[in-house]
Amino acid sequence: MQFGQIRQSSALNPVKILILVLIYGLLWFGTLNYRHLIPSDEGRYAEISREMLVTGDWVTPRYNGYKYFEKPPLQIWATATAFNLFGIGDWQARLWTALTGFLTILFVGFTGARIYNARAGWIAALVLASSPMWVIGGHINSLDMGLSAFLVAALCSLLLAQTSRLQSGTRHWMWACWALMGLATLSKGVIGLAIPGMVFMVYSITAWDWKIWKRLYIISGTIVFLAITAPWFVLVAQRNPEFLEFFFIHEHLQRFTQTAHSRTGPIYFFIPLLILGFLPWVAQIPGAIGQAWQERNRQFSSGWLLTCWFAVILGFFSLSQSKLPGYIIPIFPALALIVGNRLDRNLGFSNSLKLPWQLQTAFFALFGIAGFFFLDQVSKQARPDEIEAYAQYTYWIIAALITLVIFSLLALMQSKRNGLASMTSFASGFFLCALIAGTGHETLGRAVSGIDLAEKVKATIPDKVNFYSVRILDHTVPFYLGKTMVMVEFPDELEFGVKQEPQLWLPTLDAFIERWSEDQTAYALMVPEQYVELQKLNVPMQEVGRDSRRVIVKHPEPTSTSTQ
Repeated sequence: MQFGQIRQSSALNPVKILILVLIYGLLWFGTLNYRHLIPSDEGRYAEISREMLVTGDWVTPRYNGYKYFEKPPLQIWATATAFNLFGIGDWQARLWTALTGFLTILFVGFTGARIYNARAGWIAALVLASSPMWVIGGHINSLDMGLSAFLVAALCSLLLAQTSRLQSGTRHWMWACWALMGLATLSKGVIGLAIPGMVFMVYSITAWDWKIWKRLYIISGTIVFLAITAPWFVLVAQRNPEFLEFFFIHEHLQRFTQTAHSRTGPIYFFIPLLILGFLPWVAQIPGAIGQAWQERNRQFSSGWLLTCWFAVILGFFSLSQSKLPGYIIPIFPALALIVGNRLDRNLGFSNSLKLPWQLQTAFFALFGIAGFFFLDQVSKQARPDEIEAYAQYTYWIIAALITLVIFSLLALMQSKRNGLASMTSFASGFFLCALIAGTGHETLGRAVSGIDLAEKVKATIPDKVNFYSVRILDHTVPFYLGKTMVMVEFPDELEFGVKQEPQLWLPTLDAFIERWSEDQTAYALMVPEQYVELQKLNVPMQEVGRDSRRVIVKHPEPTSTSTQ
């Protein structure tokens, strides 16, 4: 170990790092159960997992009882397994997302330590652990975090393979890379292979590094990749001949080349998300990329490959006709690694930080103070029934702002005498700020989650009754009630499923009214406006429960003579 490495490593205290990691883990996982699931991703993927567990069919995913082939099943398998082990609930539904997000932070730190040095690895982990979009993404039950985790793990494995001094190390890490691309593909589709492929092509061209292709173990790696991905694709296609065309054409090619999914946005759509998602570290990006550019002509440049990863993903989804915020989550770990290396060099041997860092910490302290002057804007867009909820959420924002100010000032005071401690304090402030603001969203999300309505009526609904969803696809109530629903007239994203099994739905409101008159034990879910419309048509209904967004009714008892 060289003298510089000794000086850098001496600033790291393993015992303190372990304590911080344990505290971080307790906060990361300990808040999973505070919020209830909200539409649409959280409720959707929780319900698909619940149905997989209940039906015992681990090959054909179903949502509300209908075939659902929009995404592969890896996260569904994991969540169904969590339900089986720990019971069905909110934290179990988020466990896979939280686990993959947390482990990615650790793997980024490990990778940074191996390809740069121990201190750079620690800083990279700090950067990712405090990036608001990564923190919030790790606490939302969607597929983006699992996909990102496996993509980034594949990227880190590639970096470790290409910087290994042993041929066996290169081979084993490359096999791990191929396996992780397979898991990414099982998480969200062929994008798990396409993104690394595009990045590698751009890297090879811009760095003019063609010899690296000989060190990818393409033949044996492809075997590893297919061994992981092929079994499910073969099985599901055998059982469902319609799967291949829908999955590969509709869900991949058309999603990125056409506007059929109504998820369009301007070409700069992701720029504000990049800034907000990487907020405390954004100022470090230009210097980190410039440093990587200077290193690109070496035999293998980790920094330039990471820069290509960032640029290709951001550029690809910016040009895509389908845009959602979660699409760019995989860029943050790559940015964390190059920023970690940049900040490590800024620390140098003195472990102190100069004026630019002090200005940054002072700016965010002032930024937090300025936030108090805009608290009245929080409830500006609130609906009449949401005013109280927004008022409660204001207290959470106040707590987040206070945390940000305190830790930013602490980082400012530590900057000259202990730069690494300053970075740790700064990162802690932003992690806690994002965690508090995200956790407090329960005050707003509880109403849209449908949990209160479900708890009110669940005990009164028999196990075996038909439950109709009239012109609405609610993404949370089926999960909290533990029941699938027969779609009526408006299938929403279940259009493919109802086409495959048309006998399982009612295509018109008239068909529902006719069925309802015959189904004496039926229940139905609808919006309040739909309930009023059916009342005007003298459809016999008895209200069971309602909230501001939904009404649940049942067919009146045979002895009832009044229509409510």
